[in-house]
Amino acid sequence: MSEIPAKATESKDPSGGARTGAAAAAAADATRASGAGRPDGDRSFGAVPSDDTPPGDAMWQSSPPGSIYDYIKVASFSIGADGLVDQWSLRAEQLFGIPAERALGMDPIEAFVDPDLREQGQRKMTEILDGREWTGVIPFRKPDTADGAGGEALAEVYVMPTRTEDGEKAAVCIVVDVRTLRRIETDLAASQSIFGQSPFGFLLIDPDLRVRRANQRFASTFGGTPDDHRGRGVHDYLTRPEAERVTAVLRRVLETGETITDMHVTGFLPGSDERRHWSINLYRVHSGTGRPIGIAWLGTDITARRAAAREAAAARRNLALLNEAGARIGNSLDLETTARELLDVVVPGFCDLATVDLYQGLLAGDETPPGLADGSAALRRVAYASAVSDAPFLSGGTQVAVGAVHHYPFNSPCADALRTAKPRRVPPEEGGLVQSTLAVPMVAHDTVVGLAQFSRTKGSEPFGDRDRELAVELAARAAVCIDNARLYRREHERALILQRSLLPPGDPVASGLDIACRYLPGNSSADRPSEVGGDWFDVIELPGHRTALVVGDVMGRGLRAAVAMGELRSAVRTLALLDLEPAEVLSALDEIARGLGAPGGVQQATRAARRPREADLSEVYLATCVYAVYDSVTRRCTFANAGHLPPVLVEPGEDALMLDVPPGMPLGVGGEPFEEVEVELPEGALLALYTDGLVESRDHPLDEGLQAFVGALTDPSDPLEDVCDHVLNTLDTHHGEDDIALLMARVQGLPADSVGDWTLPREPRSVGRAREYARGQLLSWNLEPLVDTAELLVSELVTNALRYGEGEIRLRLLLDRTLVCEVWDSGLVQPRRRRARDTDEGGRGLQLVGLLSAAWGSRRTPRGKTVWFELPLPDGETGLADPAEALLSLF
Repeated sequence: MSEIPAKATESKDPSGGARTGAAAAAAADATRASGAGRPDGDRSFGAVPSDDTPPGDAMWQSSPPGSIYDYIKVASFSIGADGLVDQWSLRAEQLFGIPAERALGMDPIEAFVDPDLREQGQRKMTEILDGREWTGVIPFRKPDTADGAGGEALAEVYVMPTRTEDGEKAAVCIVVDVRTLRRIETDLAASQSIFGQSPFGFLLIDPDLRVRRANQRFASTFGGTPDDHRGRGVHDYLTRPEAERVTAVLRRVLETGETITDMHVTGFLPGSDERRHWSINLYRVHSGTGRPIGIAWLGTDITARRAAAREAAAARRNLALLNEAGARIGNSLDLETTARELLDVVVPGFCDLATVDLYQGLLAGDETPPGLADGSAALRRVAYASAVSDAPFLSGGTQVAVGAVHHYPFNSPCADALRTAKPRRVPPEEGGLVQSTLAVPMVAHDTVVGLAQFSRTKGSEPFGDRDRELAVELAARAAVCIDNARLYRREHERALILQRSLLPPGDPVASGLDIACRYLPGNSSADRPSEVGGDWFDVIELPGHRTALVVGDVMGRGLRAAVAMGELRSAVRTLALLDLEPAEVLSALDEIARGLGAPGGVQQATRAARRPREADLSEVYLATCVYAVYDSVTRRCTFANAGHLPPVLVEPGEDALMLDVPPGMPLGVGGEPFEEVEVELPEGALLALYTDGLVESRDHPLDEGLQAFVGALTDPSDPLEDVCDHVLNTLDTHHGEDDIALLMARVQGLPADSVGDWTLPREPRSVGRAREYARGQLLSWNLEPLVDTAELLVSELVTNALRYGEGEIRLRLLLDRTLVCEVWDSGLVQPRRRRARDTDEGGRGLQLVGLLSAAWGSRRTPRGKTVWFELPLPDGETGLADPAEALLSLF
C-alpha cells in the first residue's frame, strides 16, 4: 500500500480517547450510516458550549452556518476486531461509492489497497488492532457523477484504535478527500491574496451590518490597522444622511441577494474637509450550504474621475453654448436685436441675470465708437434678461431700466473693464440676491462697443476661470455681430441718403397733370436683411407744357444699385431735355446701361457685344423702365417700355385696365429696338406707374399682385393722396422684400381758351401778322405786361423761320403756369446760337431771345422743327427782363 506519508503512533488511552473529539463525531456519523449503535445516532455534537453554559449541560445541536465541515465533507467508518468493516457512514458511501449493505463485513485492505501492497497493509492493520494510530494517504476511485467528477482520487485516512462493547480491539477510520483539501487550501490562499493585495477597499460585512474584516487598502485610507475596523458600521465613516442611505441598500442586498454596482457614495476622510467620492460594489456572500453569511463591499475612490468628468461636462456644455451662440447670435443686423440674442443664449444656460450696455454714441450713429476711453462715457441699456422672477439688476447700487442712459463711476469695476478691455469681477452687494458677477467688455476689432454683465444668484456655482473665458468668447462674438450691424446701419443710411437725394424732392408739379407719388424703401427682415434698392421715379417738364413720366428699377440691391440708379436717372433727364422720342430715349439708356458694366464705357460694351463667344468678365447692370411723354394740349400720352410692368389706366366710370404696351427688353441687354404706343387720355383719367415691389413678393405671385392692384384702383375722382394711401393699405406692402415706387397722375388737359394757334404763309408780311396775333391773344389773357417782350421775340422767331426754314409757318401760344410761344416750320436745320462780333449787322436775334426769355430752345418734330421760348407770368416769382437793357447788353 502506498503511503504519502504515513505514520503510526501508540495511543496513550486506547480505550477512552476513541470516543472524544472528532472520533466521537465520526462514530456518530457511522452510527447514522448503519442505523446501529446509539438510539441518538441521527444527531452530532455541535459547537463548543458558550461561556455561560455549564460543562455538564452541553447539548446536542445542528452545526451552525459556516462550519468547516460544510466544506471538508469528512467521512468515517469503523473496523471490528476481525479486521472487517462493521460501520459505514453515509458520507463514506458518497465518497467511495459503495453502499453500506455491501461495505459491511468487507475487508478494507482487500477493497482499497493495491494487490502489491496488501501484505504490508495487513501488517499495518495488525498494528492498528494492537492499539497503534496510523495516518496516511491512499489512492481510491471515486464513483462517476452527473457532473463528471468521478475517477482516480486520493484520500487522507486517520485510523484510531478503539474497543468494542465486548472489550475487543477495533478501530475508527476518518477519511477526507485530498482534492477537496487542496481546493480549500487554494481557495483560502486566493481569497487571502485578493483580499489582502487588492488595490480597492475591501470589507466583509456580517449580517448585523458590522465590519467583520477589512483589508489593508481600506485601513490605509481611513486610518489604523485592519483589525481596528472590526465591529464598526457605516455610520462611523459617512455622514448621517449618506449612512442611512447606504444602510438601506445593505439591508436590501442582504435580504434579496441583489448585486449593486457603481453606487456612488460621498463622504470625508478623517481629518480632512475635502469631499470625496467613492464607487461601491456590493454582493451577498454565502456559506458552503448556500446560507447568507454577510456582504462583500468593494470600493474605489473616484474623486479625481468625478472632477475630470465635471471638467469634461463643463467643456461639453461650453462648447454647446458656443455652438448655440454661433447659430442664434447675429441673425439680425439690428443692434438691439443682436444684444437680446446674446441674452437669450446665456440665460439661464450660463447665468441667472444678464444685461448689455452699448455706447450711446454708437447707437446715435457716430462714425467712431469711443474705444478704450476712460470707461465713464454714456451707455444705454439695450437688453436685460433674468431667470429669477422679479429680480432687478442693479448697476452701482441703482436700478437701470432698459433704454435708460447711464454712466459707470470712474473707479468702478465696470468702468475699469471698459477702460482696459479686460473682464472684471464685480463684488456682490451685502445681503443681495447676486453672489457672483462678471463685467465683460464687448470688443470687436480692437474697439470696445459696450459692456455685458453676467450674474449668478445665491445657490448657483460662482464663476470660475473657465466661465470667465467662456464669457469673454460669448461677448466677443456678440460684439463682432453688433459692430457688423453698426457698419451695416451706417452703409444703409448712406445709401438711403444717396437714393433719396436722387429722387424728386417734394411733390412734383406738371402742366396738365395732378401728381402724387410714394417711395417706400425695403424694411429689414429676420432672414434677409434689406438693403436699398434701385427703384426710382421722375417727373420731367418738357417744352410746350409737356411732361415726361419715368419709373424704373435697377436689378440688384445695395449701394452699387443705388449709384447705377442715379446714373440712369441723370441720363434720363439729360435725354429728356433733348426732346427725344420715348423709344429713342430708351435706346440711348440701353447703351448707357451697357456701358455701366464695362470698364471702357459704352464703346467697349458695344465691341464686347459683337464678340458673343468671348467671356465678358465685366459686371452687368440690368434695369427696367417705362418712359411716357404727356402733351397737356392734346391729352395724348406716348409710352415706351423696357421690360417694365405695364401702366394702369382708370377712366372715369370705367374699371381699371393695364395698357397694352410692348414690354421690350430690359436696359443693358441691347440688340432689340423699343416700340412706342400713343394713347389719348380722357379728362379726369388716372394713370399709375409702379415698380414690382408693390405687386410681387415671395408669398404673392405677380399675377395675383397685379389683379389686386387693379382692383384697388376704383374711383379716379378721389384725391390722389388718398388713392395712394388706399393702394398701399390694401396691398400687402409690408413684406419688406423690395423697394416700392408708385407714381400716380390725374389728367387735367389744357383748356381750349388757353391755347392760341395760327398758321402763317411764307411771306414777309407774316412777321407783322404774327405780332398782331400775339398782342391780341395776350391782351385777351390780361397779360399786357408781356406784350412788348412777346411781340419782339415772336418777331425774331418768325423772321428766322422765314429766312432759314421751309414750308408754312405755325405760331402757337400756350398759357398755363408760364407763357410758352412756339414757332413751327418744315425745316430740319436746328437754330444755333452764336456770339456776333461788334461789326456784324446781324446774328443777334437768338441772343436777344435768350436774354429776354426765361428759357428757349428747339426740338425736332415728325414734320420739321419747333423753336420755342418761355416767359414767366407777371404775378410769378420771376421778374421780366427789361428789353432796353437787354438790347444795350448786346453792344
